[in-house]
Amino acid sequence: MKLNQSIAISENGFIFNPATGDSFTLNNTGMQVVSLLKSGKTIDDIKETLTAEYDVDTMILERYLQDFISDLKRNNLLLEE
Repeated sequence: MKLNQSIAISENGFIFNPATGDSFTLNNTGMQVVSLLKSGKTIDDIKETLTAEYDVDTMILERYLQDFISDLKRNNLLLEE
């Protein structure tokens, strides 16, 4: 998976998709996930990073991460390779 190259991402978590005109605001964790995706990390890499950084149950993290990835795909921000 990779981020849609046409989207604009600001440093403070604002994402704009010029193809649709849609905009989104991410919290710090969402921004961290998007940054890791942008750098080419896999979902497993992201899970490892977040589990090491935050005190979170792995099952809960997986569920929230999958929901977030699904939202990115649904909004054409993340593309299947």
